[in-house]
Amino acid sequence: MSALPRLRASLDFMPSPQRDRPGLLIRDPFQFTEAVLIVPPQLVECLAFFDGEQSPLDLRAHLVRITGDVQAGDLEQHLFETLSQAGFLEDENFAQRKQQVERAFASAPVRMPQHAGSGYPDEPAELRKVIGEYMTGTAPAAPAGITMDIAAPHVSPFGGADYYRAASSALTPADAGRPFVVLGTSHYGEPDRFGRTRKPFATPYGQTTPDLALVDELAQAAGDAAVMEDYCHAVEHSIEFQVVFLQHLFGPSVRVLPILCGAFDRGMRPGGMPEKAEGVQRMFDALGNMAAREGSRLLWVMGVDMAHMGRRYGDDFIALAGQDEMNEVAQRDRDRIRSMESGDAAGFWERVRENEDDLKWCGASPIYTFLRVQPQARGTLRTYQQWNIDPESVVTFAGLRFT
Repeated sequence: MSALPRLRASLDFMPSPQRDRPGLLIRDPFQFTEAVLIVPPQLVECLAFFDGEQSPLDLRAHLVRITGDVQAGDLEQHLFETLSQAGFLEDENFAQRKQQVERAFASAPVRMPQHAGSGYPDEPAELRKVIGEYMTGTAPAAPAGITMDIAAPHVSPFGGADYYRAASSALTPADAGRPFVVLGTSHYGEPDRFGRTRKPFATPYGQTTPDLALVDELAQAAGDAAVMEDYCHAVEHSIEFQVVFLQHLFGPSVRVLPILCGAFDRGMRPGGMPEKAEGVQRMFDALGNMAAREGSRLLWVMGVDMAHMGRRYGDDFIALAGQDEMNEVAQRDRDRIRSMESGDAAGFWERVRENEDDLKWCGASPIYTFLRVQPQARGTLRTYQQWNIDPESVVTFAGLRFT
């Protein structure tokens, strides 16, 4: 008898938020399927049988043990069919679904907004009002010199408004005509790979103008180190939130070169550096050559969050902003930020690699990419914050300006 298919490892699993429906909630962050399932507590352990090795008979025997019903075949079949129809198993149903969704994105003329209505308002007038309020307030004065780069959070704007403002206030109306190279964290992309797209980004403000000449230059120079029309662009928020603020400042047709940076797994090995992966080095070379030729014509933007601490992120303690363990986190965050400010790429990565990045800086890859391709950049911390994303977990982020 053939084995049960594997449960997809790329799914999100979390306790059910519904008190009247306890269990394990499962959803797909890649949005290959919109299904959301809540597996009842007594069936949660049955998910372990979907590992590609155990058979339906193994699952049925377990169900008989936990239910006492020797006719558990119907329940076994129902669980299998429910998971398969939801697109949660690595089977033919999911393979076809994935292919269709990726093909649809690749052929679409525009990258549609995914977080309008959740991360920010989906009506232009309301968006203009809300972002305008976010941008109103005290921000550090911009020092003299041409801004080369800003680093802003990619947390939802309502959670990091002060820090988007601190970074964006380093820009001036004179920057409107510059192409923006937006380096965003690829939360779902392949490690040691970069994601590109030739599509304009649409938001309630309108559509950006893609800098196709630069996109095609990277395609030719970097080759398979960067995935063209990477589906991760369809669901990723780290670039979309930056685009919204850039459009608010400079108009909907702002020119954007969006690049998603996957996790640098090769660089996390003992003594490892990201560029030891051939494809990563090739992309660094391509971006570095582009940066050297274009000089101050380009304006770089990093969409990066920093530490992720607390129960939500797998830690065994409750994280409270500015308290207890988070005081040490702040010190370690600032050590990394000082390396960023001084342009010390190697020192920054050495600190990221400590304890296999137990701070869980999801912005490490875009930051290191920028420091490697713009070694002359020097930064200034404009503001730093710890934010309780829920009562037990904290995300840290900052606004920086580089010249």
